Amino acid sequence: MKEKFTIEGMTCAACASKVEKAVAKVEGVENVGVNLIAGTMTVSYGGSADENAIMTAVKKIGYGARPAATSAESQKSADVLQNENKNEMKSRLTISVVFLIVLMYVAMGHMISLPMPPFLTGEANMLTNALIQFLLTIPIVAVNTDYFKRGFKLLFKGSPNMDTLIALGSGAALVYGVFALLMMSSAYGSGDHETAHRYAADLYFESAATILTLITVGKYIEARSKSKTADALTKLVGLAPKTASVIREGKEMTIGAEELVVGDKVIVLPGQSIPADGVIIEGNAAIDQSAITGESVPVDKSPGDKVIAATVNKNGYIKFTAEKVGGDTTISEIIRLMDEAASSKAPIARLADKISGIFVPIVVAIAVISAVVWLFLGETFEFALYTAIAVLVISCPCALGLATPVAIMVGTGRAAANGILVKSAAALEKLHMADRVVLDKTGTITVGSPSVSDVLAAEGGEDELIAYAASLEKQSGHPLAEAVSAYADNKNFVLYPVTEFSEIPGRGVRGKISESTILGGNAAFMKENGVDISAIADDSAKLTAQGKTPLYFAKDEKLIGAIFASDTIKPDAEESIAELKKMGIGVVMLTGDNKAAAEYVRSSLNIDEAVAEVLPQDKERHIRELIEQKHTVVMVGDGINDAPSLARADVGIAIGAGTDIAIEAADIVVMKSRLADVVTAIKLSKAVIRNVKENLFWAFIYNVIGIPLAAGVFINSFGLQLSPMYAAAAMSLSSLFVVGNASRLYGFKPYKPKMNNGNGGTVMKKILKVEGMTCNHCKMSVEKALNAIEGVTATVDLAKKQADLTITGNVDEKKIVDTVNDLGYEASF
Repeated sequence: MKEKFTIEGMTCAACASKVEKAVAKVEGVENVGVNLIAGTMTVSYGGSADENAIMTAVKKIGYGARPAATSAESQKSADVLQNENKNEMKSRLTISVVFLIVLMYVAMGHMISLPMPPFLTGEANMLTNALIQFLLTIPIVAVNTDYFKRGFKLLFKGSPNMDTLIALGSGAALVYGVFALLMMSSAYGSGDHETAHRYAADLYFESAATILTLITVGKYIEARSKSKTADALTKLVGLAPKTASVIREGKEMTIGAEELVVGDKVIVLPGQSIPADGVIIEGNAAIDQSAITGESVPVDKSPGDKVIAATVNKNGYIKFTAEKVGGDTTISEIIRLMDEAASSKAPIARLADKISGIFVPIVVAIAVISAVVWLFLGETFEFALYTAIAVLVISCPCALGLATPVAIMVGTGRAAANGILVKSAAALEKLHMADRVVLDKTGTITVGSPSVSDVLAAEGGEDELIAYAASLEKQSGHPLAEAVSAYADNKNFVLYPVTEFSEIPGRGVRGKISESTILGGNAAFMKENGVDISAIADDSAKLTAQGKTPLYFAKDEKLIGAIFASDTIKPDAEESIAELKKMGIGVVMLTGDNKAAAEYVRSSLNIDEAVAEVLPQDKERHIRELIEQKHTVVMVGDGINDAPSLARADVGIAIGAGTDIAIEAADIVVMKSRLADVVTAIKLSKAVIRNVKENLFWAFIYNVIGIPLAAGVFINSFGLQLSPMYAAAAMSLSSLFVVGNASRLYGFKPYKPKMNNGNGGTVMKKILKVEGMTCNHCKMSVEKALNAIEGVTATVDLAKKQADLTITGNVDEKKIVDTVNDLGYEASF
């Protein structure tokens, strides 16, 4: 059987790994997966294993375990825990930074001639100064004791990690500082001011405090990221409708969606979400299935057609029989797949952690051996301790510990400056190994909304067809109708008044213009009304084969033509895909759209492989198969339907214009919705990992040279030995080198395709702020004026007081601003 548990106390990948290993050892456990972000564990077990044995195994290694609650309750609990962790890290960071600033002022202010209070200056006040440094360090150490607890615990168990490095580094500096403070006090007591002065220069409290504070900065950023990411499943759970209208015992009643049973007759009105999977038995409607299948155009449904939970009835009335309810629905399957995919991700091995497993024991051994050898050679205990501390200080893992996080911090900052949000260091590490990029089609490769692509006139010419079609479709709220209306508005067509308008869900619309009856709709609607469409059948078939959707129009039962709508390919798609292939990365397209539309896009963009008509679980399965074939897979998507695939992939990249759920399920978010930024993210990852390896190499070279010097290997030969003071200086320099090397990443240049639109003009996306709009009339006026400018396509958002512009070619921005200002509004870029 399979069961889910909530795990308490996990803070890092090492924790998750320990929990997995402990549970895997329980007899009867077949498979175990830990989801660090959600704080959960999924276990498949049988035989002698049971719930209590599994929880006991977890508790023995210091973590809490209990059976998980329902999906919604479990996710709310995870959210609370993540927010508590984030708030705790924020408090720790605030305290650490405040005390560190004061400590650095006291310890080093005199070096740069800052004004110092009299009781901290002069030889007579050296002990006071040292004591205050120690007192200022105590709060920083106190709020960061977790590093010491975890670090030394793992060290004693023989599996040191980064916490061990932090604990040893800051601990060595702290211990020597206390030792120096005691020696100063003793020297003062005996009147030996020279010795007191020497030890006053050997205080390393600021080193201990700085290490702890810098690491806490990184931990706080990580906690914030986890807090946001944990919301994904909670939002998925909230997607399904909470109520349903059903007919029971001949009466219509509203019940909770969880009360639905198989066989219920469910009614869904326009604008409502469908609460279960089932089959329509009455009515017609256009169903928006983009949340599940990724189809950009609503699908017309009639009796006998299947409907899916969490999709939306755009217009029309339907009654259906519920076939799958509650946890069996498609949306519930998406939630389960996303959760399991996240849990099954293998934690990315961190190079520094692996190195520390060997490095730390060796350093400790060298420190002890050097002390013993010097004692054996007749040196004093003080000298032996002096040498051992010098070895630990020179080996302080600050440079080693910073090698990875500093490079990644600069890299993620550079990514953010280019509109790419990297949510975890693990994702950036894994991305550089990608050899397969899987792309969703709708909203990722394409714009995500239909627009008019072709006009076929049968009689009377294109102008007459567009004028009649737009006049009629202006009355409808169907997305295809809106595409036709927008097309006519862009070309400044004067529309006719329409009377006796009616809409037939799943078929089309009709109305009267002057004395003529105008029909608009699909081929079935034309046939039902005796309209012969054979005159354009061949051309229509060719366009339909390209995935374009036709709307036929007739005047007094005579065909006047057809207007085709399709989801247009993004301007940067072709060059970006070509660049991915140039980098040696295979490109696969997965889509819920039909095969014709998929093949047209695949051939147009020279994509290696296209898989069409896939549901979310099929997308997730395809990703899993690629991973099983030993590929490193990057999934790029924007919809709810992509969430399981984003979670299953080695790295999930969400297009920023997509849903919150896709964004939160992903590891990386491309805010500008450009495929070019996917290329940039991969190139940046390669640059960051190369930088990390350089940092680790130099951190080790520094240790290879510094440790023998500190241990006194060259005293007899060259008279050279590093004192703890110089060892600390060398340690600081090594850290500065690592930071300086990482800073070279600021020079990284993002990938910028030319984005030709086919006519030689470049395409840009811009946002125009428009103040003064108060109603829909204002919105329409601004939108119409902007779309009238050649080379500009605009969509106005009244709530946000802005216009989203697509600018093709060289359009004067001043002209755009002046056009809106002339209407009496205030526009600015």
